Amino acid sequence: MPSVTLSYSETSAGWPSFYSYIPEKMIGMNNYFYSFNQGKLYRHNVSTTRNEYYGVRYSSSISSVFNPTPLDVKVFKTLALESDTAWSAVYDSDMHNPGGSLDADWFVQKETDWFSFLRSDDTTVNFSLRSANGLGNVTTVDNTVPALTTLTFTFNIGSIISVGDMVYYGGTPTLGGSVENYTSNVVTIDTTVPGGSSPVNGDFICYIKNSVAESHGVRGHYLEYTLTNHDTTATELFAVKSSVFKSYP
Repeated sequence: MPSVTLSYSETSAGWPSFYSYIPEKMIGMNNYFYSFNQGKLYRHNVSTTRNEYYGVRYSSSISSVFNPTPLDVKVFKTLALESDTAWSAVYDSDMHNPGGSLDADWFVQKETDWFSFLRSDDTTVNFSLRSANGLGNVTTVDNTVPALTTLTFTFNIGSIISVGDMVYYGGTPTLGGSVENYTSNVVTIDTTVPGGSSPVNGDFICYIKNSVAESHGVRGHYLEYTLTNHDTTATELFAVKSSVFKSYP
């Protein structure tokens, strides 16, 4: 664990803040805050360069948790910041760990707030989620061109499948490839994707929806997040919000 400076507030009778700089001594005097580092005296809050202490650049970060209706499994769809600038974010939940991350430039400003969708970076395939769907047993597989392998069915496969979804096959699902095209009874997949391979006639076919394209969000009872800011100019963060829905399996 990295070393930090922990401050105590007599007003709140608690320890409200952690600071990444490590002074040798600190004192408040004449409405200014002073500290010593390597025997040198520094006066704080007089420089226009933010996130810098003793000539070293740092980042500001804040961690918190969304946990409405704690007993319900929820879908956290978005992250919104009431701030004068965007922050980067990392987050996870009890169902997605590792969770995901957002670069600051992924946020879009709308009506003074900064918005971005949430999605999981977890590469573990979970066939118990609603993003997994079964198609049925394939009748004919033509893998003459591996990047355009065709799977032909004797029934209408419906319209839920989409380009970019990942196809799996067999009783213990094995990655086939990504969906490149489809018609009412034929699915074309690229089996040259990393880890991909071709199914054979009679295999059971299922697929996983593209989590980014479908904006499935992050599922869990709660969502923990950490926001980080690297700016050297003054910025304020007023509130953090998320669009949250109950998950119905």
